[in-house]
Amino acid sequence: MASKALRKDMNTAQNRTIGIIAGSGIYPETFVHAARLKAPGCRLVMTAFSGETDEKLSNQVDEIVWLRVGQLSKMIQFFRQHGVTEAVMMGQISPRNLFELRPDFRILIMLAKVKERNAETLFGGIAQELAKDGITLLPATTFLEDHLPAAGHVCGPKLSKRQLMDAAFGFRIAKQSSALDIGQSVVVRHGTVLAVEAFEGTNACIRRGGELGKGKEILLVKVSKPNQDFRFDVPVIGPQTILTCAQAGVQAIAIEANRTLLLDQAHLQQLCADHKIGMHALE
Repeated sequence: MASKALRKDMNTAQNRTIGIIAGSGIYPETFVHAARLKAPGCRLVMTAFSGETDEKLSNQVDEIVWLRVGQLSKMIQFFRQHGVTEAVMMGQISPRNLFELRPDFRILIMLAKVKERNAETLFGGIAQELAKDGITLLPATTFLEDHLPAAGHVCGPKLSKRQLMDAAFGFRIAKQSSALDIGQSVVVRHGTVLAVEAFEGTNACIRRGGELGKGKEILLVKVSKPNQDFRFDVPVIGPQTILTCAQAGVQAIAIEANRTLLLDQAHLQQLCADHKIGMHALE
Protein backbone atom coordinates (compact mmCIF):
# COMPACT_ATOMS: atom_id res chain seq x y z
CA MET A 1 0.00 0.00 0.00
CA ALA A 2 2.77 2.41 0.97
CA SER A 3 4.75 1.60 -2.19
CA LYS A 4 1.67 2.35 -4.35
CA ALA A 5 1.25 5.74 -2.64
CA LEU A 6 4.96 6.49 -3.16
CA ARG A 7 4.74 5.62 -6.86
CA LYS A 8 1.65 7.82 -7.19
CA ASP A 9 3.47 10.76 -5.56
CA MET A 10 6.48 10.29 -7.86
CA ASN A 11 4.25 10.13 -10.94
CA THR A 12 2.50 13.31 -9.83
CA ALA A 13 5.86 15.05 -9.36
CA GLN A 14 7.05 13.91 -12.79
CA ASN A 15 3.96 15.48 -14.38
CA ARG A 16 4.41 18.74 -12.47
CA THR A 17 6.12 21.85 -13.82
CA ILE A 18 6.67 24.77 -11.47
CA GLY A 19 7.77 28.21 -12.61
CA ILE A 20 10.13 30.19 -10.35
CA ILE A 21 10.16 33.99 -10.41
CA ALA A 22 13.60 34.45 -8.87
CA GLY A 23 14.98 37.62 -7.33
CA SER A 24 18.28 38.00 -5.49
CA GLY A 25 19.61 36.24 -2.39
CA ILE A 26 19.67 32.56 -1.37
CA TYR A 27 15.89 32.17 -1.20
CA PRO A 28 15.46 30.85 -4.79
CA GLU A 29 18.36 28.41 -4.37
CA THR A 30 16.87 27.16 -1.09
CA PHE A 31 13.58 26.49 -2.86
CA VAL A 32 15.28 24.65 -5.75
CA HIS A 33 17.13 22.33 -3.34
CA ALA A 34 13.94 21.64 -1.35
CA ALA A 35 11.92 20.95 -4.50
CA ARG A 36 14.54 18.51 -5.81
CA LEU A 37 14.44 16.68 -2.47
CA LYS A 38 10.69 16.64 -1.86
CA ALA A 39 9.38 16.41 -5.42
CA PRO A 40 11.95 14.47 -7.46
CA GLY A 41 11.00 14.52 -11.13
CA CYS A 42 9.24 17.88 -10.92
CA ARG A 43 10.42 20.22 -13.70
CA LEU A 44 11.64 23.63 -12.55
CA VAL A 45 11.41 26.52 -15.01
CA MET A 46 12.94 29.82 -13.89
CA THR A 47 12.59 33.43 -14.94
CA ALA A 48 15.68 35.27 -13.69
CA PHE A 49 16.47 38.98 -13.64
CA SER A 50 19.74 40.44 -14.89
CA GLY A 51 21.70 42.04 -12.06
CA GLU A 52 19.55 40.36 -9.40
CA THR A 53 19.35 36.55 -9.68
CA ASP A 54 22.40 34.44 -8.86
CA GLU A 55 23.87 33.19 -12.16
CA LYS A 56 24.80 29.78 -10.71
CA LEU A 57 21.09 28.89 -10.62
CA SER A 58 21.30 28.43 -14.40
CA ASN A 59 22.81 24.99 -13.76
CA GLN A 60 20.25 23.97 -11.14
CA VAL A 61 16.97 24.29 -13.06
CA ASP A 62 15.58 22.63 -16.18
CA GLU A 63 14.91 25.83 -18.12
CA ILE A 64 15.83 29.47 -17.52
CA VAL A 65 15.34 32.82 -19.24
CA TRP A 66 16.98 36.11 -18.28
CA LEU A 67 14.72 39.16 -18.29
CA ARG A 68 14.81 42.72 -17.08
CA VAL A 69 12.41 43.76 -14.31
CA GLY A 70 9.06 44.73 -15.83
CA GLN A 71 8.89 42.23 -18.70
CA LEU A 72 5.68 40.54 -17.55
CA SER A 73 4.50 39.47 -21.02
CA LYS A 74 7.78 37.69 -21.79
CA MET A 75 7.73 35.97 -18.41
CA ILE A 76 4.22 34.61 -18.87
CA GLN A 77 4.95 33.63 -22.49
CA PHE A 78 8.05 31.69 -21.36
CA PHE A 79 6.07 29.90 -18.65
CA ARG A 80 3.30 28.91 -21.06
CA GLN A 81 5.84 27.73 -23.62
CA HIS A 82 7.18 25.25 -21.06
CA GLY A 83 3.85 24.06 -19.68
CA VAL A 84 3.96 25.89 -16.35
CA THR A 85 0.65 25.79 -14.45
CA GLU A 86 2.05 26.68 -10.99
CA ALA A 87 4.58 29.33 -10.00
CA VAL A 88 6.39 30.65 -6.93
CA MET A 89 7.76 34.14 -6.36
CA MET A 90 10.83 34.57 -4.14
CA GLY A 91 13.94 36.64 -3.61
CA GLN A 92 14.37 40.40 -3.57
CA ILE A 93 14.43 43.07 -6.25
CA SER A 94 16.61 46.06 -5.43
CA PRO A 95 14.91 49.48 -5.06
CA ARG A 96 17.20 50.74 -7.85
CA ASN A 97 15.62 48.34 -10.34
CA LEU A 98 12.12 49.15 -9.13
CA PHE A 99 12.70 52.89 -9.59
CA GLU A 100 14.31 52.34 -13.02
CA LEU A 101 11.48 50.05 -14.10
CA ARG A 102 10.88 49.87 -17.86
CA PRO A 103 7.50 48.15 -17.92
CA ASP A 104 6.06 46.37 -20.93
CA PHE A 105 2.51 47.05 -22.12
CA ARG A 106 0.93 44.29 -20.01
CA ILE A 107 2.43 45.50 -16.76
CA LEU A 108 1.54 49.10 -17.65
CA ILE A 109 -2.12 48.09 -17.86
CA MET A 110 -1.79 46.27 -14.52
CA LEU A 111 -0.14 49.30 -12.86
CA ALA A 112 -2.91 51.57 -14.14
CA LYS A 113 -5.41 49.52 -12.12
CA VAL A 114 -3.38 49.68 -8.89
CA LYS A 115 -4.37 52.56 -6.61
CA GLU A 116 -1.66 52.01 -3.98
CA ARG A 117 1.77 50.75 -5.00
CA ASN A 118 3.03 48.49 -2.25
CA ALA A 119 4.23 44.89 -2.17
CA GLU A 120 0.75 43.46 -1.60
CA THR A 121 -0.98 45.34 -4.44
CA LEU A 122 1.86 45.02 -6.98
CA PHE A 123 2.55 41.33 -6.42
CA GLY A 124 -1.18 40.68 -6.09
CA GLY A 125 -1.62 42.26 -9.52
CA ILE A 126 1.06 39.98 -10.97
CA ALA A 127 -0.71 36.98 -9.40
CA GLN A 128 -3.93 38.03 -11.15
CA GLU A 129 -2.14 38.34 -14.50
CA LEU A 130 -0.64 34.87 -14.08
CA ALA A 131 -4.08 33.47 -13.23
CA LYS A 132 -5.47 34.86 -16.50
CA ASP A 133 -3.10 32.50 -18.30
CA GLY A 134 -3.91 29.51 -16.12
CA ILE A 135 -0.90 29.82 -13.80
CA THR A 136 -1.57 29.55 -10.05
CA LEU A 137 0.81 31.43 -7.75
CA LEU A 138 1.72 29.09 -4.87
CA PRO A 139 2.75 30.13 -1.34
CA ALA A 140 6.42 31.15 -1.27
CA THR A 141 6.84 28.61 1.58
CA THR A 142 6.02 25.65 -0.72
CA PHE A 143 8.38 22.72 0.10
CA LEU A 144 9.90 24.88 2.87
CA GLU A 145 7.60 24.07 5.79
CA ASP A 146 10.53 22.70 7.82
CA HIS A 147 12.18 26.13 7.56
CA LEU A 148 9.38 27.73 9.64
CA PRO A 149 10.31 27.30 13.33
CA ALA A 150 7.69 26.63 15.99
CA ALA A 151 7.32 28.73 19.16
CA GLY A 152 10.19 28.72 21.64
CA HIS A 153 13.96 28.87 21.58
CA VAL A 154 15.31 28.50 18.04
CA CYS A 155 19.11 28.77 18.24
CA GLY A 156 21.98 30.61 19.90
CA PRO A 157 21.89 31.54 23.60
CA LYS A 158 18.49 31.44 25.27
CA LEU A 159 16.93 34.87 25.76
CA SER A 160 16.94 36.36 29.25
CA LYS A 161 13.77 37.43 31.07
CA ARG A 162 14.51 41.06 30.13
CA GLN A 163 15.00 40.12 26.47
CA LEU A 164 11.74 38.14 26.40
CA MET A 165 9.93 41.20 27.78
CA ASP A 166 11.47 43.34 25.03
CA ALA A 167 10.54 40.67 22.48
CA ALA A 168 6.86 40.81 23.51
CA PHE A 169 6.94 44.62 23.45
CA GLY A 170 8.61 44.75 20.02
CA PHE A 171 6.22 42.12 18.70
CA ARG A 172 3.22 44.37 19.47
CA ILE A 173 4.89 47.41 17.87
CA ALA A 174 5.97 45.50 14.75
CA LYS A 175 2.47 44.11 14.28
CA GLN A 176 1.06 47.62 14.32
CA SER A 177 3.65 49.09 11.94
CA SER A 178 3.28 46.15 9.53
CA ALA A 179 -0.51 46.60 9.54
CA LEU A 180 0.11 50.12 8.23
CA ASP A 181 2.42 48.77 5.47
CA ILE A 182 5.40 50.63 6.94
CA GLY A 183 7.64 47.65 7.74
CA GLN A 184 7.76 44.30 9.49
CA SER A 185 10.82 44.77 11.71
CA VAL A 186 11.65 46.92 14.72
CA VAL A 187 14.76 47.26 16.87
CA VAL A 188 14.11 47.78 20.59
CA ARG A 189 15.98 48.15 23.87
CA HIS A 190 14.45 48.09 27.37
CA GLY A 191 10.95 48.96 26.19
CA THR A 192 12.09 51.71 23.79
CA VAL A 193 11.78 51.57 20.00
CA LEU A 194 15.15 52.45 18.45
CA ALA A 195 14.31 51.89 14.78
CA VAL A 196 11.36 50.90 12.59
CA GLU A 197 11.89 49.27 9.22
CA ALA A 198 10.57 51.13 6.18
CA PHE A 199 11.50 51.07 2.48
CA GLU A 200 15.24 50.85 3.25
CA GLY A 201 14.86 47.22 4.42
CA THR A 202 15.70 45.15 7.48
CA ASN A 203 19.49 45.43 7.37
CA ALA A 204 19.45 49.23 7.28
CA CYS A 205 16.95 49.23 10.16
CA ILE A 206 19.28 46.97 12.18
CA ARG A 207 22.27 49.23 11.58
CA ARG A 208 20.32 52.36 12.56
CA GLY A 209 19.03 50.70 15.73
CA GLY A 210 22.52 49.52 16.61
CA GLU A 211 23.93 53.05 16.33
CA LEU A 212 21.22 54.48 18.56
CA GLY A 213 21.44 51.69 21.12
CA LYS A 214 25.23 51.86 21.26
CA GLY A 215 25.46 48.07 21.16
CA LYS A 216 23.86 47.40 24.55
CA GLU A 217 21.08 44.78 25.02
CA ILE A 218 19.53 45.50 21.62
CA LEU A 219 16.91 43.18 20.15
CA LEU A 220 15.52 42.79 16.61
CA VAL A 221 11.87 41.76 16.19
CA LYS A 222 10.50 40.58 12.83
CA VAL A 223 6.85 39.60 12.23
CA SER A 224 4.36 38.95 9.45
CA LYS A 225 1.66 41.41 8.51
CA PRO A 226 -1.90 40.76 9.67
CA ASN A 227 -3.59 38.74 6.91
CA GLN A 228 -0.24 38.41 5.11
CA ASP A 229 -0.43 36.85 1.66
CA PHE A 230 2.20 34.12 1.83
CA ARG A 231 2.40 33.87 -1.94
CA PHE A 232 4.88 36.72 -1.66
CA ASP A 233 6.68 38.92 0.86
CA VAL A 234 7.29 36.19 3.45
CA PRO A 235 9.28 37.33 6.54
CA VAL A 236 12.79 35.92 6.11
CA ILE A 237 15.87 35.60 8.31
CA GLY A 238 19.10 34.51 6.63
CA PRO A 239 22.84 34.48 7.38
CA GLN A 240 23.22 38.09 6.22
CA THR A 241 20.68 39.17 8.85
CA ILE A 242 22.78 37.53 11.57
CA LEU A 243 26.01 39.11 10.29
CA THR A 244 24.36 42.54 10.19
CA CYS A 245 23.10 42.06 13.76
CA ALA A 246 26.60 41.05 14.90
CA GLN A 247 28.13 44.14 13.30
CA ALA A 248 25.47 46.41 14.79
CA GLY A 249 25.70 44.96 18.29
CA VAL A 250 22.26 43.33 18.28
CA GLN A 251 22.35 40.43 20.77
CA ALA A 252 18.95 38.80 20.21
CA ILE A 253 16.28 38.24 17.57
CA ALA A 254 12.58 37.52 18.06
CA ILE A 255 10.56 36.16 15.15
CA GLU A 256 6.97 35.08 14.64
CA ALA A 257 6.53 31.33 15.09
CA ASN A 258 5.43 29.26 12.07
CA ARG A 259 5.40 32.38 9.88
CA THR A 260 9.08 33.32 9.50
CA LEU A 261 11.33 31.55 7.03
CA LEU A 262 14.89 30.66 8.07
CA LEU A 263 17.25 30.33 5.10
CA ASP A 264 20.50 28.32 5.05
CA GLN A 265 19.63 27.03 8.51
CA ALA A 266 22.87 25.23 9.34
CA HIS A 267 24.97 28.30 8.53
CA LEU A 268 22.52 30.57 10.34
CA GLN A 269 22.64 28.44 13.51
CA GLN A 270 26.43 28.40 13.44
CA LEU A 271 26.57 32.19 13.07
CA CYS A 272 24.20 32.64 16.01
CA ALA A 273 26.40 30.38 18.14
CA ASP A 274 29.64 32.09 17.04
CA HIS A 275 28.32 35.63 17.63
CA LYS A 276 26.26 34.71 20.71
CA ILE A 277 23.01 35.95 19.19
CA GLY A 278 19.91 34.27 20.62
CA MET A 279 16.85 33.65 18.49
CA HIS A 280 13.37 33.02 19.89
CA ALA A 281 10.03 32.44 18.13
CA LEU A 282 6.83 33.94 19.56
CA GLU A 283 3.26 32.91 18.82
